[in-house]
Amino acid sequence: MAHHKSAQKRIRQTAKRRLENRYYGKTTRNAIRKLQSLTSKEEAEKLLPSVVAMIDKLAKRNQIHQNKAANIKSSITKGVNSL
Repeated sequence: MAHHKSAQKRIRQTAKRRLENRYYGKTTRNAIRKLQSLTSKEEAEKLLPSVVAMIDKLAKRNQIHQNKAANIKSSITKGVNSL
């Protein structure tokens, strides 16, 4: 266990950030799965902008790499367009 105040604070901050990062990552993955499972093109087109925004936010926070975000956005957009 840490003995310095700054180390204890760092542990608290890291735990809080880890929980937030897990939440945002899992929420985005679930939204991507939901979008990919849709069969109606109209519903998918409505959901696509919000999912793309979620992916962009993950890339902005460096939770995922920018290139990976681009690849995911490209693949889900292709999927929506092929409906």
